[in-house]
Amino acid sequence: MSTVQQSADSTLFKETELAQQDQHDSEVVHHHGGNMPSHGHHDEEVVSERDVNSYWKANLSLLGKLLCVWFVVSFGFGILLVDVLNQIPLFGFKMGFWWAQQGSIYVFVGIIFYYVHKMKHIDREHGVDDDED
Repeated sequence: MSTVQQSADSTLFKETELAQQDQHDSEVVHHHGGNMPSHGHHDEEVVSERDVNSYWKANLSLLGKLLCVWFVVSFGFGILLVDVLNQIPLFGFKMGFWWAQQGSIYVFVGIIFYYVHKMKHIDREHGVDDDED
């Protein structure tokens, strides 16, 4: 077999191998991060692209809803509705003032805890949680 023929066969083999790899890569998504859990029970798992898209859709939906709550609490109650809320006394203060200074902070902390709880649920639902099996 000539050198030209061997080179052509080698090139054809590499092109076929790359095409198969591209097809395989489009079907699944592998986790290549350096922050794998120490127990590594997810090391061998492969997640389909549909599952990844579903996971991110749920994640972004939750984020969008919580950002809406954050906006209403901070901008709506703290700025736009402050005059209406000031008509209501709360612990000797006008509620609009109290809400802008204290109430919104309580809601923000609550949002953080709710987000953590909901994301654990979403992670388990989509099979990407860090919990031991």
